[in-house]
Amino acid sequence: MKGHTEFMQTMSKYQKLSPLEHDAVKWHDGFWGRLHQLCRETILPSMRAALDEPENGAVFSNFHIAAGLAEGERKGTMWSDGDCYKYMEACAHVYSLTKEQSILDHLDPLIEAVAAAQEDSGYISTPMQLDGKEYWTNHRDHELYNMGHLLTAASVHHRVSGKRNFLEIAIKQADYLYDLFMPRPPALAHFGFNPSNTMGAVDLYRATGDKKYLELAACFVDMRGSQPGGGDQNQARVPLREETRAVGHAVTAGYLYCGATDVVAETGDEELLAGLERIWDNAVNSKMYITGGTSAQHHGASERPEFGGSANDVHEAFGYEYSLPNATAYNETCANIANAMWNWRLLNLSGEAKYADIVELVLYNSMLSSMSLDGTKFCYTNPLRWYGENHPLLSQDTYERWYLLYCYCCPPNTARTIALLHNWVYSASDEGLWLHLYSSNSVNTCLADGSAFALTQGTDYPWDDIVRITIDEAPAREVALMLRVPGWCGAASLSINGEPSAAPLTSASYAEVRRTWNAGDVIELSLPMKPRMIKAHPKAEEIRNHIAVMRGPIVYCLEGLDLPDDVSILDVYAPNDMCLTASREDDLLGGVMAIKGVARHIAERNGSSALYREAGNEQEADLDITLIPYYAWNNRGISEMTVWLPRRY
Repeated sequence: MKGHTEFMQTMSKYQKLSPLEHDAVKWHDGFWGRLHQLCRETILPSMRAALDEPENGAVFSNFHIAAGLAEGERKGTMWSDGDCYKYMEACAHVYSLTKEQSILDHLDPLIEAVAAAQEDSGYISTPMQLDGKEYWTNHRDHELYNMGHLLTAASVHHRVSGKRNFLEIAIKQADYLYDLFMPRPPALAHFGFNPSNTMGAVDLYRATGDKKYLELAACFVDMRGSQPGGGDQNQARVPLREETRAVGHAVTAGYLYCGATDVVAETGDEELLAGLERIWDNAVNSKMYITGGTSAQHHGASERPEFGGSANDVHEAFGYEYSLPNATAYNETCANIANAMWNWRLLNLSGEAKYADIVELVLYNSMLSSMSLDGTKFCYTNPLRWYGENHPLLSQDTYERWYLLYCYCCPPNTARTIALLHNWVYSASDEGLWLHLYSSNSVNTCLADGSAFALTQGTDYPWDDIVRITIDEAPAREVALMLRVPGWCGAASLSINGEPSAAPLTSASYAEVRRTWNAGDVIELSLPMKPRMIKAHPKAEEIRNHIAVMRGPIVYCLEGLDLPDDVSILDVYAPNDMCLTASREDDLLGGVMAIKGVARHIAERNGSSALYREAGNEQEADLDITLIPYYAWNNRGISEMTVWLPRRY
């Protein structure tokens, strides 16, 4: 059983909820348990091989060359180091559950190479070192991105293993950064592109208790927008406390918002929190895709009326309010994951279920869509409509998922998210235990007073709508279980030992069930999952008069492979009264719940390629369709795909 002291080490002063011990949760054979097993057995070994391929965008060889342990030329991108650290972090998260010594034995030589490559000053960013470039002259050199991921990976490694070999590298590097940035040099005000450094500094503070690393994190936040010349691409035009909109590069934005929320959790900065809440409202209510994706633009311009209407170029960026194109949607995988990371932090800060809803939305849709079902190939962009072999490719688009890529940031980000997800299932507070995500697992922890508490979840969620929770151990006093009722569920029901519970069940909230529990008590939570047709705000012009289909947290799509050969996704319309039924298909895409319905096939009688055509020349007929989970598309070959279907009135 876990000790009270270990639990208290996870506490952040201004968070309402606190994560559990790193090894408190064990996956069983459920949706995420199977993915965790895939991560351990397939994803990470395949990724490790990719990180040794010279043509890949991220490579471990740079560390060995910089350390003088090997000869050769620098390979990969300027942010290669950071992506290698994400892989190492994912390995550490897997170790936290499996306790396999072979994982630590695998990481130790990599850590030794990192230590040998680090300069005496504490500086390490091997692309800069190997290229002989002058440090801190261009924020696009990604020095702080690399260093931030080192800080986080080392902190995780120390937390789960107790070893200090990686942590000492991080401390040496952070001390260097403290001396460099704490004087607030104006020339460095706009540094921190892809600012994993703020999260990393807070992670190191939590690992060591040294407050200067929290001061460093706060400095990184305060420097944004503090000097003229910053642009929206890097969220450096406006100080974060004054910002009202989500702008610019959606990964750098998500990482910035994550780090700033970490600072709020430790300092209680209400002004900073107010700025983050304004940004969240803008992002979620006018710029987020139905899948949880956040970056609408491959390339574009960000208009800032408060600056005289001048626009500056952005890429991988949030779009304008309600501008949510489908075929050209960027929705970069790391941006989607950053959205989940940020909402996870806001959830623990506030205890509000609206944040958990978005975490879940991203995980099942725009994060998982980035990876092939076998865990070996990935994609960078996650559009919501695809025209098959005729689709015009924009930046980072590909017809199929890939094994290697020049920009390799997404695969290790996906891997570490799957590897750490056991840490996101539960939180604790003075009230008791909070259940955020549903999947088969067991949890064995201590409550705030040090008393033991353990339970087991049994469910086939998200395919099945029943979650059974069995109490395995509990103190002889009242303890609250806070059960999330998802925002998509309007008819939840709850029973305890077969008797209906009187606990209020409101969508997008936590149902508090407080009682003295006994080992063997069984809670049954029903979350009915009928297929739902979703429409968008009328200002979202690209999807006005369209519908999308969801069941539970899963977004569905129509893939061309499931249509007759002579039917295009462009000819499929959804009647207002379309009846949808869900059926389990164990032999389809690794086993999914498919949705079937009768749509309308509406096509030109004579066909036409003209941009504009006279209406009334269509022929119409019923069409049986099968919808699949969006995350599983593009696993059966190149094909058309769409999430949104035009409505047939």
